[in-house]
Amino acid sequence: MALGSTFAALRHRNYRIWAGAGFVSVIGTWMQVLGVNWYVLEQTRSATSMGLAVLLQALPTLLLSVWGGALADRLPAKPLLIAAQAVHALLAAGLAVVAVTGVGGLPAIYAIALVTGAVSAIEGPVSGRWSSTLVDRKDLGNALALGSLTNSAGRILGMSAGAVVVAAVGPALLFAVNAASFVAVVGALFAVREGERHTGEPAAADAAPADGGIRAGFRYLLRQPVVLVALALSFVLGSLGRNYQVTMAAMSDGPLAAGASGYGVLSTVFAVGTVLGALVAARRRELGYGLLICAGLLASVLQIAAGLAPGTVSFAAVILPVAAAAVVIDTTVGARAQLDTDYAMRGRVLAALAVTGSVSAAVGAPLLGWLSEHAGPRQTLVLAGAVTAVATAAAGVALDALRDHRLRRRVTLVLAAPVVRRPARRVAAIATGVVRPAVRPVAVGRPALTPRPAATPRPAGSPPPGWYPASLRRPGVGRLPAGRLVRATPDCAGGAPAGSRRRSRSAGSAALVELSPPDCLP
Repeated sequence: MALGSTFAALRHRNYRIWAGAGFVSVIGTWMQVLGVNWYVLEQTRSATSMGLAVLLQALPTLLLSVWGGALADRLPAKPLLIAAQAVHALLAAGLAVVAVTGVGGLPAIYAIALVTGAVSAIEGPVSGRWSSTLVDRKDLGNALALGSLTNSAGRILGMSAGAVVVAAVGPALLFAVNAASFVAVVGALFAVREGERHTGEPAAADAAPADGGIRAGFRYLLRQPVVLVALALSFVLGSLGRNYQVTMAAMSDGPLAAGASGYGVLSTVFAVGTVLGALVAARRRELGYGLLICAGLLASVLQIAAGLAPGTVSFAAVILPVAAAAVVIDTTVGARAQLDTDYAMRGRVLAALAVTGSVSAAVGAPLLGWLSEHAGPRQTLVLAGAVTAVATAAAGVALDALRDHRLRRRVTLVLAAPVVRRPARRVAAIATGVVRPAVRPVAVGRPALTPRPAATPRPAGSPPPGWYPASLRRPGVGRLPAGRLVRATPDCAGGAPAGSRRRSRSAGSAALVELSPPDCLP
């Protein structure tokens, strides 16, 4: 695909505005994440306390995302998003006040983290549904891939810039920058043109309530077996094949003996891999289930190879494509979850996707950590990779059965195709002609004409030896009257040089035409 197709979604004015504002907001968000972690670690000197702050932000997603999905399907998106950005800005400003004055201390930080997670849990499905209306259906997959690219690039830039700022002036400035970043999102919401949105329905339908609520969303998902299989595969891959924060740390501290610096390098490599994966997904014209299965199998096999990697460099070389495959998987699942479901249920489907991601992280991280401690980091990676490979293969079989055995039919067609293709037959024919003189085949449906022996008397009215009716001439000689006879000159035996001529004479009552190359008979 052309480079322009990689950024096809940027052709839409509304998406360009939203993507630019989102990039600014992502940078500010990751600066705040780093600032919170640094502040808690500086105050407590405890990694457990830092993990508690992360858990408080992630926990509301498990409890409130389904409510956010129902709101996304029942209420207008723009007022909800504006209110969410305003609350985010106030919470970030509150973190800045706590960091500067110390008022409230750690309890205030934890409370703000919890409220921030609750707002994000409700905002997520609303934002996802809103974003899907900024491009048409054919560019939705590309828009999701570019969203992954924006998040990955913003994470790298935000963490890098945040590390410099927090070392120089402390975390308060990071919180202030994040508070200001939400102004860009609110401005983008007002700049989007309602008439250019793609809802699949009239634009006013965004405000129309969908039937039912959370239970209606669950009932709808139960009637979508293809989406359920994709979500189940996403859960397995996310829990056992995606929690590299745990396995990279265990490998760095254990078999690789890379230490904290090595862990930092591996984290950077993983982040670069996510950017590459987003570019790969953006270049795909269609994000289908075949790509999902291929990416899952690739990530699983590479995870097994990562467990067998002898050193830090080889481990980094393997996790780079693993990170890329992880982004392709996430983007494909997100695209299919939206493309293969009704617009009226899209918010609740996105909420189910968010819950799946949160549960997979919550289940997978402690499980992989426990396995790394008791079985070893290498054994954990190999075992988890084998399980995800089997799960991906099973999901592929199930998806193929649910989609009328499309893959089986394609494989059958490939296996039934002739082994020797047309180019191979052409080469074989040329080689045969070089080894021995070519024997021109007689056209199907025409009698094989051979010269009569001289001793055989020629029937009355038949053409002379070597002369044939014009109706049996080789195509391309030209049109001759049907009553004429033709004969090739001796030059025809040696091929057909350029140029041709015709000599006419009379033979009895029939007009005879003698042909020279290239008007040769077969």
